[in-house]
Amino acid sequence: MPVTLQEIDHAEWAKDAQVAQDLARIYRDAPAERLPAPVERFIDDHFTQGGVFCCALFNARRLGAVAVRRETRVWWLSHFCVRAETRHRGVGSRLLMLIAERAHGEGCTPRVPSTVLMMGDQLLLTRLGYHPAADGTYYEYHPLASQGGRQ
Repeated sequence: MPVTLQEIDHAEWAKDAQVAQDLARIYRDAPAERLPAPVERFIDDHFTQGGVFCCALFNARRLGAVAVRRETRVWWLSHFCVRAETRHRGVGSRLLMLIAERAHGEGCTPRVPSTVLMMGDQLLLTRLGYHPAADGTYYEYHPLASQGGRQ
């Protein structure tokens, strides 16, 4: 499935009804324990705090999303969700790898706070080359680790 990365900021979300609808659909498909607030409030709060969403785009459809908050040289990823009808087809894995590639291309390191991860998420991240920090508070992507070696 040829998935591409689309970054959505507050301006695009506010001006494009289809973008807003697709993003809400993605998160409405999320298990309730994954979101800290009702969907629309969660999305609006994330944008208000200066975040963006990175979405998996396939045939002009947004199939998955990750909330991204940028700090100096670090991209914090959270609230990862893929539409129910497309789960277990590699969309989530591809989305996480595309985000990691873009972050590294911009000289940044993607991290995922471990406090928001279910066991399945931890296993997926490990398989993709993310490793827990020494203090266990987050997972960090190491590009060489996903190719069999560590950085």
